[in-house]
Amino acid sequence: MAPKVTKWILLAILSFVMKPEILIQGQQQVPCLFFMGDSQFDNGNNNALLTTAKANYQPYGIDYPDFPPSRFSNGRNIADFIAQFLGFAQPIPPFATARGSEILKGVNYASGAAGILDESGRQLGDRISLNKQLLINHQITISRIALSLRNRTKVNEYLSKCLYAVNMGSNDYINNYLLPQYYPTSVLYTPDRFAEFLIRRFSGQLRILYNSGARKVAVFGIGLLGCLPQELARFPTNGSACVDSINNIVQLFNDRLVTLIGNLNTNLPGAQFTYINITSISSGDPTAIGIRVVNAPCCIVSATTGQCVPNQVPCSNRNEYVFWDNFHPTEIVNLVTATRAYNATVPSDAYPVDILRLVQQ
Repeated sequence: MAPKVTKWILLAILSFVMKPEILIQGQQQVPCLFFMGDSQFDNGNNNALLTTAKANYQPYGIDYPDFPPSRFSNGRNIADFIAQFLGFAQPIPPFATARGSEILKGVNYASGAAGILDESGRQLGDRISLNKQLLINHQITISRIALSLRNRTKVNEYLSKCLYAVNMGSNDYINNYLLPQYYPTSVLYTPDRFAEFLIRRFSGQLRILYNSGARKVAVFGIGLLGCLPQELARFPTNGSACVDSINNIVQLFNDRLVTLIGNLNTNLPGAQFTYINITSISSGDPTAIGIRVVNAPCCIVSATTGQCVPNQVPCSNRNEYVFWDNFHPTEIVNLVTATRAYNATVPSDAYPVDILRLVQQ
């Protein structure tokens, strides 16, 4: 939330509360939409995996119209709202269940606990890392699209018009670097060197995505992990509202990511990458949109996982909370994030352009 919340956002939120379906923007703005990421985007890919990182039980999705909702929130996630803003009548299906002609409109590959690094999140169980999303699942989808279109040239032309949204990196900190009891990375790397290591891996992965036909790519930065209830419970804040030391080390990654986006656009012919600045989007005064609880979850959480305890009654004033569980935002916050990613409120929300302008290019 920005210091100055625009009338556009307030109207979007009012529309969402009163009548969610009017968020659909009309005509579909891209032929297909692909999501790669972690639990912020996951809409069911983890359901059949052996992992604690899944959200196919109540009270997850208590405000979502279908069950199981398979979203790490009380309702829709960022990916759902972005699809609506881009004119898609239905959510993009998860890879786990996507079948037939529906893949021509896109696939969601996101997986809770997944990271840029294959090992990130392994203490939680199975997950689909970014490498697997890119090198296996997306390649399977491309092959299926090729069978439908019956022409490889047409496939490349088709994919180049689609939008790709990538949200990765949080678990490489939450479920790797910040867990020395499971991972050696904080011993092997200083924060600066770890950020550089991650960016080198991420750079290679984004180039693979480009070589697979992607041209319009929105890359989400990592948010203020030091403000998560889980981290507030684990680390001292020294009088601050958040664990500033965590936010500072994450910013080392985000700063390099902005540079990487510029380099990809300069060096890859036809590339149109953009950076979505979650730090900018989540900064400011949340009370401007009625949010009053910023440091505690709405649902009753497990002391071991930080996720919602099954079948417990959550808070009733969910639009007044930032966090649903110890890690994930409420639907109202997902709406604001998606709104500003799609149509930036201030210039710092996106670089060089927001999603609306990216798909118009």
